[in-house]
Formats: sequence, C-alpha cells, structure tokens
Amino acid sequence: MLSEPFAPFLAAQGVVILDGALATELERRGANIADALWSARVLLDDPDRVATLHRDYFLAGADVAITATYQASFSGFARAGIGRPAAAQAMRDAVALAIGARDAVCCDPRFAVGRQRPLVAASIGPYGAALADGSEYRGDYGIGVDALVAWHAERFALLADSGADLLACETMPCADEVRALLRLLDAHPAARAWISCQARDGAHLASGEPFTPVMELAAAHPQVIAVGVNCTAPAHVCSLVRLARVASAKPVLAYPNAGDRWDAAARRWIALPSGHGLSEMAPEWLAAGAQVLGGCCGTGPAEISALREALLA
Repeated sequence: MLSEPFAPFLAAQGVVILDGALATELERRGANIADALWSARVLLDDPDRVATLHRDYFLAGADVAITATYQASFSGFARAGIGRPAAAQAMRDAVALAIGARDAVCCDPRFAVGRQRPLVAASIGPYGAALADGSEYRGDYGIGVDALVAWHAERFALLADSGADLLACETMPCADEVRALLRLLDAHPAARAWISCQARDGAHLASGEPFTPVMELAAAHPQVIAVGVNCTAPAHVCSLVRLARVASAKPVLAYPNAGDRWDAAARRWIALPSGHGLSEMAPEWLAAGAQVLGGCCGTGPAEISALREALLA
C-alpha cells in the first residue's frame, strides 16, 4: 500500500530519491561547521549557502530536501547565546529556505519535465546531536521516554507547523527516543513523519538494542509513512533493509553515510576505506526492499545524481 506523501513518487518511478549531506557538503564548499551548532551555524551565518545547496540537490535529482534543522534545538541555541524567539525563527527560516529552493528549481529549465514536484522534510535530529558529544552514535543518554518527550516537544511542534511537507525524524540511536517521537506524533495528528535509526551493525541500533522491534513499533504508527536507517556504514545497510522490510509494509528508507567514522572529540569524520559508492550499492538495497534512498554524511549532489541515474536510468 502506498503511503502519502511519497505515494505519487512511488507510483510514477517506484522509488523516492532523498538528498545527501548538508553539514559535510557545506564544509566541503568552504563553510565553517567547527561549532556545537554544526550545520545550524551556517543557517545563521550564511543562509544563502544553505539555499544554494538545496537547489543543487534538487537539480541533481533529489525528490526530497531535508532541512538544516538536524542540529538546531532550543537548548543548543541557548548554549550559543541565542534566545528562544531567535532560535524559533532560525528553525522556521530553515524550512522556508528549503521551500524557496524547491519553488525556484521547479521553474528552472534544468529541472526535468515530468518530474514530480519535490518535497521538503523538516529534520528532527536526536537528543544526542544537541549534546555535541557523539552520543547520537551511542544512544547512552541516561534519561527516559518522558524526559525525551519534554526535550523534543517544543521543536517538534514548531516544525510540525512550519509548512514542511513532512518530518524527518532521523539518526535515532535508541528505542526510547523512537517511543518519545511516536508520542509526539499522537499530539500532532496532522503531522506525517518518517522514522530512521542509526545502527552499529546489521541487526542492532547504535544503543545495542535489536533493530527489528523498533522498526515494528514505528511502522505500526498510522502517521509514520516510512521507516529505515540512516547515517550508518553502507556495509550494514542491506541487512538492515531486509529486517525493516520484514517488519513493515510501509516504504523502507536507506540513506547511509559515506562509510567514514565520526570522531566526537575532534568533531569531524575520519576517512575509512569505504569500498563502492552509493550508486554501485543502491541497486542491491533496492532489491532488498528499500524504496526511499539517498545519502547522509560525506555525500553530495554528485552522489545523488549518480544514485538517481543508477536507479532510474
């Protein structure tokens, strides 16, 4: 059964192509993200650079732009000396930048005739991302579901009412954070979201919890339109996609990183031998059951263009 708002894309082309990384691609283009706010710092200091990257992803073939709100949180902005009104405006602006880029590119003669109008997904990153200590890759928060609901609630409400087409709840490292987000979806019945987790291997979340039960839990929620994995080493993706496919009748997401390792102390990715590129591996993920594919940290428009060509040529 097709799930809105991906249904038109799946009906027309069988897959949905997501964009790639924001922060690491902005850094590659010269932006300074050596900050606890990460890509949210560029959102404040150089919003045009963010808008340009969104446009480049759309022109490269992305059907969905993920906003620069992954690292944006009220607590993170507060530590940077930015008050709640300004923080809220920055998050609304992030969504407006992606919407503006989408509207502009649809009028661009380089945007292929017949393509579906792209979507904008407001990124909701994990609690650990705001801690800026790498705990989004461990899930060892030491707090429970109620505390996570309270921490996410204000940003979740803002982004659910931001004008984005859907919410991208991504890089979730533990089951309790998924449970918290599902409770927040209950509080916002008009919202639609995907739930994507970060995994340590081919069967376990970053926290070490089994992957399959969390996919089953998320997929059972009527407002969740897709489930899957992101910012995980490409080598684990095929196994995780198969598990998600068994757990869910909804579209399965796969948007891994480039295969590098995050160094929380140095706040940078450490290059590792990554083997094949996304476009070479993606047909196997598609065969395993993935229908929504893209890239995460370390990928850029060139990888998304190659991915679209590999899957839709």
